[in-house]
Amino acid sequence: MPRPSKRPRYTLEQNLQPQSETQGLEGAQLLVAEEEASSSSTCSSSFPLSSSSSSCYPLIPSTPEEVSATGTPSTSQSSRTSSSPSAAMAVSLSSNSAAGSSSPEEEGASISQTPPDPEALLRDAIDDKVADLVQFLLFKYQTKELITEAEMLTTVIKEYQDHFPVIFREASECMQLVFGVDVKEVDPTNHSYVLTNTLGLTYDGMLSGDQGVPKTGILILILSIIFLEGNCVPEEKIWKALSVIGVYAGREHFIYGEPQKLITDDWVQERYLDYRQVPNSNPARYEFLWGPRTHAETSKMKVLEFLANVNGSDPRSFPLWYEEALRDEDERAQASVVAMDVTTAMASESARAVASSSSCPE
Repeated sequence: MPRPSKRPRYTLEQNLQPQSETQGLEGAQLLVAEEEASSSSTCSSSFPLSSSSSSCYPLIPSTPEEVSATGTPSTSQSSRTSSSPSAAMAVSLSSNSAAGSSSPEEEGASISQTPPDPEALLRDAIDDKVADLVQFLLFKYQTKELITEAEMLTTVIKEYQDHFPVIFREASECMQLVFGVDVKEVDPTNHSYVLTNTLGLTYDGMLSGDQGVPKTGILILILSIIFLEGNCVPEEKIWKALSVIGVYAGREHFIYGEPQKLITDDWVQERYLDYRQVPNSNPARYEFLWGPRTHAETSKMKVLEFLANVNGSDPRSFPLWYEEALRDEDERAQASVVAMDVTTAMASESARAVASSSSCPE
């Protein structure tokens, strides 16, 4: 996969707020995660979702005080963003890289006045290694090969082996959040890993022989929105959410391709999404629900556990969603028992029929 151009590093703010008892599903709002130098989670700067994106996973349910009715971060958030060291560094990188913005003499004076920051240089080098490792993991995903820590160290990490834990963690987060692929250790002794689709989904949006990248990340985002918003979401709300990560209907995306076809055609045909007209809407409006394949392959509890894990919290911190997920688990268990009883009864009936037909008449 061609390497995207270098951009300032953006991080994911862990801002999933615990639900109060009075906070309903309507309290879930989309918020662009702000830059935080202290955050331990990152999608490498070499894998931005858009030039204006400031998060690789912007689905952050938050309280009304933190986001205005239009979805715009509040003043307190803006001030925190502008004062963060990484934001200042991003502004500096952007201004210094503008072509033709200053004369050679000015550039020389600027360099002499501001010597390179060793920490910033190391961070850039780590970001590059994260990007390299993500590309390596994507290749291994396509070839369905097992991965070992030794192979990653010798092939990708090389002279930055002391920083492998950070590089590996950030690359794994990017694989999960952007591409919907989990990096799972299968042999703790040899430190070998396998790549699987997040949430147990079995289709990754890649056609047979496709040399592109898995597209499950955007599906997981949509499924999460549907769950958090009461299991049914207007189409316009989905596109508003996706615009936060630079994904727009009818506009080609370098990871997800043509998103409108992917979402309203491919995912619907694969039965991961139900796409239906809102009753009595004129002009016609449409909404999304979970499709039958989603219900079969994953669950509300798995989605909630995924979101809580991404934000470093526990599913029980969100009692309303957690209770709904528990109800869903109970319904699934009951349906499984009923299905097993039916299967057992059918098997018994079949056995009796076979025995009856094979017995000799007297």
